[in-house]
Amino acid sequence: MTTDATPQYLAIEFTLNGNRVDADVAPQTAAIDLLRGTFALTGTKRSCDMQVCGACTILVDGTPISSCTVPAFELRGRIVTTIEGLATDGTPHPLQESFVQNASLQCGFCTPGMLLTAKSLLDANPHPTEAEILDHMQGNLCRCTGYKKILEAIVEVAEASG
Repeated sequence: MTTDATPQYLAIEFTLNGNRVDADVAPQTAAIDLLRGTFALTGTKRSCDMQVCGACTILVDGTPISSCTVPAFELRGRIVTTIEGLATDGTPHPLQESFVQNASLQCGFCTPGMLLTAKSLLDANPHPTEAEILDHMQGNLCRCTGYKKILEAIVEVAEASG
């Protein structure tokens, strides 16, 4: 029996932070590795590798996903937003501004995932209740226990939207 030791790669194309990109990925490549390694987007953080902490959260077609457990080939044809794509033309997103103004970040490790998860909520429901915010954010863990300030920042943006 012979085996072919040549790795098989899949050609994928997708929209990344508003730009069409393409890449050749091995089937076992995780989305986080493609983003951090190939595209040098290091704002997406690796932590638990088990879809528990939310540090690796990205938006795929507006839905938060754990990039540590999703194969990169599943990004094919999709719209992907990382923390680097949250600002518009160098202007911080209102959530980013609110996190800074409300001192909602300490070490900052969880912040990219928190921001993208909060964005997905506010895009779907611009005026969530505090209970809805807490429910939506439950997959994002903060090592510094900054939950109260994070909640306050998200509420502020929701209240400011009308």
